[in-house]
Amino acid sequence: MLEERNTPSLVSRLMRHRLAWPIITLLLLLAVNTAFNASFLRIEWRDGHLYGSLIDILNRAAPLVLVSLGMTMVIATRGIDISVGAVVAIAAAVAAWMIGGSVSGTESRFPLPVAILGAIAVALLCGLWNGVLVARVGMQPIIATLILMVAGRGIAQLITDGQIITIYYTPYFFIGGGHLAGLPFSLFIVAAVFAVLYLAVTRTALGLFVQAVGINPTAARVAGVQAGRLTVAAYVFCGVCAGIAGLLISSNVKSADGNNAGQLLELDAILAVTLGGTALTGGRFSLVGSVIGALIIQTLTYAIYSLGVPPEVNLVVKAVVVFIVMLLQSPEFRAQVGAIARRPGAGALS
Repeated sequence: MLEERNTPSLVSRLMRHRLAWPIITLLLLLAVNTAFNASFLRIEWRDGHLYGSLIDILNRAAPLVLVSLGMTMVIATRGIDISVGAVVAIAAAVAAWMIGGSVSGTESRFPLPVAILGAIAVALLCGLWNGVLVARVGMQPIIATLILMVAGRGIAQLITDGQIITIYYTPYFFIGGGHLAGLPFSLFIVAAVFAVLYLAVTRTALGLFVQAVGINPTAARVAGVQAGRLTVAAYVFCGVCAGIAGLLISSNVKSADGNNAGQLLELDAILAVTLGGTALTGGRFSLVGSVIGALIIQTLTYAIYSLGVPPEVNLVVKAVVVFIVMLLQSPEFRAQVGAIARRPGAGALS
């Protein structure tokens, strides 16, 4: 009998899973949207593709999911990258400049594959710069990436000559605004990046190496793990993810804005990663959790706008929701609440 009492139930085991509260939060946000918008869950076929609020949320969350995946690997190695928003702006500016501004919609300064690869290559170099400063020079991650965060905006504006470059080249619009098999093409890009990364960290030793470096870099080096190279690779991957996100954003809005593209995206990415259960102290990480965290933020943003919340309090509402979710995810906080509830006389007034 005592064994049965001490054996945790299935529900309690599920609630202790690190993805339990993020999933519950996402479901609650979906329920709130449904309560205030009866057609929120409706998906219909229109103009050759699926159309609906859920599809719109997935499409708009794609850039954040990409950046969050890159941020996950950086944070897992005990780092941080606050320059991803600037890298998004740089990649978008490079792509827009390489495509050119022909209003005909059929001409491009460089072939489209070259423009895409050029933008991603520049983003890769940005990630390499951050990785070298952190792993080789020994700078603190937040300081190293702060340099590019500040300088990157200036670089993007130099490329765009301080103006918003309008993109007219029609084939480029397919990246962020096109559809394949009825779904936004951006979802296929995100799925491909996620699949490659997930297989790499679960089917190879990469995941264990990342955890080892995040938990104890010195011990990892003693054990033969190339911690420096792994750290550089994490920042490079994060830069590439930000570059692809820049392509999606600029393609979707048909322009490149060096000043505002990717603004505050780094903060949303860090929030998404932490909401998904990745430890900011390094080591423990969850790719699936980061995707869920990004969807939480985008669904929350959709709910805020659809409920008519004044724009000036949007960030406050987002911060409050994130704060509550992080408290619920904290084992220490839940233990303290449970201890208070179990005190003698706690329910005397009820």
